[in-house]
Amino acid sequence: MSGSIPLAASPEAAAAFEENAYRKAVWRIVPLLIVCFIFAYFDRVNISFAKLQMQGDLGLSNAAYGFGASIFFVGYFIFEIPSNLILSRVGARVWIARIMISWGIASAAMMFVTSETWFYVLRFVIGATEAGFLPGIILYFTYWFPAKRRARINALFMTSISISGVIGGPLSGFIMTRFAGLGGLAGWQWLFLLEGLPTALLGLLVLAILDDRIASAKWLSAEEKAVLQTNLDREDHGTSHKFIDAMRQPGTLLLSLIYLFMLMGLYGLTFWMPQLIKNTGITSPMTIGLLTAIPYAAAGIGMVALGKSSDRHGERRWHLGLAVGVGGIGYMLSAYFAHDTTLAMISLVIAAVGAIGCLPVFWTLPPAFLSGTAAAGGIALINSIGNLGGIISPYLVGKVVDITGVPSGGLYAIAAVLILAALLILFGLPARIANRDRAL
Repeated sequence: MSGSIPLAASPEAAAAFEENAYRKAVWRIVPLLIVCFIFAYFDRVNISFAKLQMQGDLGLSNAAYGFGASIFFVGYFIFEIPSNLILSRVGARVWIARIMISWGIASAAMMFVTSETWFYVLRFVIGATEAGFLPGIILYFTYWFPAKRRARINALFMTSISISGVIGGPLSGFIMTRFAGLGGLAGWQWLFLLEGLPTALLGLLVLAILDDRIASAKWLSAEEKAVLQTNLDREDHGTSHKFIDAMRQPGTLLLSLIYLFMLMGLYGLTFWMPQLIKNTGITSPMTIGLLTAIPYAAAGIGMVALGKSSDRHGERRWHLGLAVGVGGIGYMLSAYFAHDTTLAMISLVIAAVGAIGCLPVFWTLPPAFLSGTAAAGGIALINSIGNLGGIISPYLVGKVVDITGVPSGGLYAIAAVLILAALLILFGLPARIANRDRAL
């Protein structure tokens, strides 16, 4: 039964065979990509920890740090769509490997920054080299898994965001504390080196292991390939195939705006959580790193639970909208309890569960009405516009901190944006997008 379906197989046996084929695909593909995305988010998380030391060493203001954190997304925005279109032509294996190798080297090079200008330049280069990674993976999953399975697959993959937060915080604190001064390098320089080079090595592993499509997977039998491909072919109806079609779709623009608001919430946590915890009175980088792990761990649990529930019920609108709204409430509470460590941590957990836990469900929506080149370009367009939130959010909070001395105003603004996104999802999302999975 492991390699072929008997001609007279019962429905139960056929279902078991199909489930086994998908299990093989998941174990072959998803763990490797989780590890890759963990290192992608190390790159996002470590800059917020490096700030605790490098800001003083380089003489950066909060606004300058916020701008440097944000300029990453300028390079990301410019090269996102071309990167995903290239991936759709040359294949995921080669292109994802290229992305990881180049951005790992660029991230490690951050250890050589000596001025505000070079801080800006390298942050831009890292964004340009990493562009296309997340939308490329989302597109890649559409080559393997049907819509009814994607929220769970996306959730498994995106637990890497939470894992990177759980591991990245303590690891960053450890490196900056224990390696400081070793070889004449500051702790933040070691941080960039030790988290950048492994990313490039992972790119070589991707090149050796990943398969572009079901047809090229030697580890699947012919019967298993047929089952997986048939399930994909069965749902390929009524979707847009050309990139220009994606540009013309109102749903593409609406999802881009919603994702922009959502990522303003995500990156408020990514770039400022260590500082928010420090503002409650915690000063040790190691302790701050350990505390940042708590919201990310809670978000990972919420993400998997939400993805499973959404797939089981075939429902996207309320799962997504309510989660985003919860994230907004968490931000409001974190601003209100900014000087109480316990209550601030509880608030950050609520914010993280909502702002991070919603992501897998969101990424089931674009493939509901886009496929082919339209999916490659449309997913990249949504992600690139959404990631402008990474430009707005860190700079907004940094500017408010410089002006007022406290981040509360910026946190309330992010909370309002998330609640607006929740309202757009609940009351503005067309039924043909939100309800598509029910018809499959």
